[in-house]
This record gives sequence, C-alpha cells and structure tokens, in this order.
Amino acid sequence: MNYFVKLKTVFSSTSERNIERLKHFYSDNNFLLSVIHELMAPHLPDETIKNKRVFLKPNWVLHNRKETDEICMRTDDKFLLAALEIILQKNPSRILIGDAPIQGCDWDKTVREPLKVAISALSQKYQVPITIKDFRRVTFNPSSNNLVKERNPLSDYVIFDLGNESYLEPISHDGRNLFRVVDYDPDRLAESHRSGVHKYCITKELFENDIVISLPKVKTHQKTGITNALKILVGVNGDKDYLPHHRRGGTGSGGDCYPGNNILRKWSEILIDQANRNRGKSQYKFWTNLSSKLWRLSFPAEEYSLDAAWYGNDTTWRMVLDLNKIAEYGKADGTISNTVQREIYSLSDGIIGGQGNGPLRPEPLSLGVVCFSNHSGMTDNVMGTLMGFDINKIPLLKFASEQSNDKKIDIFLNDKKIGLEEIKKYSIKTNPPPGWVNYLS
Repeated sequence: MNYFVKLKTVFSSTSERNIERLKHFYSDNNFLLSVIHELMAPHLPDETIKNKRVFLKPNWVLHNRKETDEICMRTDDKFLLAALEIILQKNPSRILIGDAPIQGCDWDKTVREPLKVAISALSQKYQVPITIKDFRRVTFNPSSNNLVKERNPLSDYVIFDLGNESYLEPISHDGRNLFRVVDYDPDRLAESHRSGVHKYCITKELFENDIVISLPKVKTHQKTGITNALKILVGVNGDKDYLPHHRRGGTGSGGDCYPGNNILRKWSEILIDQANRNRGKSQYKFWTNLSSKLWRLSFPAEEYSLDAAWYGNDTTWRMVLDLNKIAEYGKADGTISNTVQREIYSLSDGIIGGQGNGPLRPEPLSLGVVCFSNHSGMTDNVMGTLMGFDINKIPLLKFASEQSNDKKIDIFLNDKKIGLEEIKKYSIKTNPPPGWVNYLS
C-alpha cells in the first residue's frame, strides 16, 4: 500500500498566519472546493468513488458554548459541505454522515438546521441519498441530571472483544476494577474492560460502507495531547460504557488519575463513582458535590483533575489505538483480520485549529493548513510537529511513530516531497492543555 500525507498551507508568510485572515477562508466556498479537490484528486479519482457507499466522519464532539467554538472546536460546517460536494461530484451510491459526540452534546445545536438544509440541497442536486446519524446509545446532561438510554438498539452495533490483543491489556489488573470514564457507571465499564476482556461497541455503519473519510478538527486534547486523525475514530463507538479514559487512583496505587497517592483524592474518586452509579436519580447531585469538595480540599495543582486530564494519563491513548485497529482490521462479525479490511482516509480541518484546554474548551490556533492522508499515525505526527510539540513526549504519537517505522510514507507540503524534520520550519507555538503545560516543550 502506498501511504501518503499531503498538506496544503493557506498562508505564504508569517504575517498571513493570523486568525482574522484565516477565518475568512471558511466563507470562501470556491477556495475550499479548490483546495480539497487538489488534495483528494490524485488519491481518490472518480472511478474509486463511483457507485460506492461513503461514510464521512466529522468531528461533532459538542455544540458551541462560546463564540470562538464555531471556528476551533468542531469540523467547520462549510468545510464539511465542501468536502461533501467534492465526493458527490464523483457519483457515489449513497453517503452517510455520522458521529457519536459526548453524552452532554445537544445534537440539534451541533447539526443545526442550516447545515441540514444545505446537505439536503446537495443531495437533491446530485441525486445521491445522504443520511445524517447520531451514533450515541446514551445521552446524559449532568446539569439537569437527565439520563436517556437505548437511543439506538444494540442491534445497530457490532461488539468487538480484543481480549489480550488490546493495547489496554498491559495496564489491566486481575480482580481490580480501575478503568473509568467521566460521568459513566464504573460497574458497566467493568463489564466491558478488565483483564483479558476489552470490548467496544462499534456502529455497523463502519462495515456497511465502502470508503471511510474522517474530517477531524486539529486540536489539543487534555488526555492525549492532541486530537486529529487517530482520536476522531473514537466516534465510531456508540456507547461510552465501552470507552475507558483513565484508571482510578494515583500512580502510586496502579492508577493514572494523578501522581503518587492522596487520601482525599482517593475518597473523592470513591464518591464520584457513587454519583455515577446514580445518574438520573436524586442522589446524583449530592454525591457529585461532596466529591468535588473533597477534591478541592486536596489542593491539587492546576494540571491535575478528577478526569485524569494530564500527561500522565496512560489509558486514553491505548483505547484510541484499539479503536483504530478495529476500524482498519475489524470485520462485520466482530473479529479482527490479519489483513487490512478498509482504507481509512482523513481530511483534516487545520485552517484554524484549537489550542489550550481542548478538545471541549479550545482557543483558536492560526495553524493554516489542510491535510489529506491515508495514514492516521503519520498525519498526527505531522500535526503535532506543526503545533511545535515534542511528539516523543506524547504516548499516542510516539507509539504511532514506532508503528510507522516499517512503512514507506510520503509526506508532501504544497506538492513538494519533504521529510518530517522539515515540517518544523512551519511550526507554530501552541498552548498545550493545562495538564500538559511545561511538559511538551
């Protein structure tokens, strides 16, 4: 297989690399169509797409909560529409656009009416059916304590058990239920992840389409350092009860939530577990508030939080790699093949990226690039380098780099073939998440 990472910059000088200028590119449909066509055309010719079923996976992690979220938190709507039109011009048989945002995401504020209308208009124009789908089985609003289960039937998913082949197995502990995900019942998670058992709940849509193209927004991430082509595939898992994000406890007791040991933090974790067992019930807020008070009484440094949003998180990156393995090698019967089952493409929206407290509270980053690739690991290494980070300090990227050593991967910048080291000439200073400050430089 010929692997490639192809980048296009939308600036020609440092002075042009500013938010005010870059954000106008999202309003220039002809520009977006031209850039995306230029990047895709050599690798996805018309005959590759014609009469095929295409799955587009945007980053729809959360609805806007502040004005700048529009340009730096999610895949931009107009970027998505331009990519969609380029695909439609190649005459596919159908297109699915779907994601599984966080449980508190308001879907209608994320996939807004103007976007739905525009997608419908394109569907009619090209006479190709387009479906938009929310893959979540469960939603929960912690503020209102509103829990909704079984939004989609389990029959819409394929359950994979990677068992001992999971990247999580080396940090699993016999008889100890340590895996956690914020705002989810730890007992449910223990049914899916423990020593020798590592299950994921994958939408059937992944296996019912011929071509998969993700459209990530390039951002920093609290738990994995950055999020882009690798992390975006977490959205094919429809139930967060199958997604461990950290391990309870400090590093001194087999966890990765914070360094060392701390009795107040330990009890804070015990109480938040109790709260999560009572989601949707009146006791939920009582246990949550008590947990929060104990955590504050432990006087944690800014880089430590109850959801393990720091560089010591040794769980999330492993879960991400598990999901990428399933996406690439998984079969519709829930087994893993020895050979690649589908090629995963990514079209990264890095015109304006996200920095700081990503992925949910990012600030705009004047990255100024669009990227198309069929190798997620190298794509993220390139993006991490562009963001000025030491990729060897980010476990997700370091491991992806090691996996790439035996592959020939061509990197192109503005049609010129270059090496990863040359990307550093175009790097920009990026503010890392609070839990990664003073670590990535």
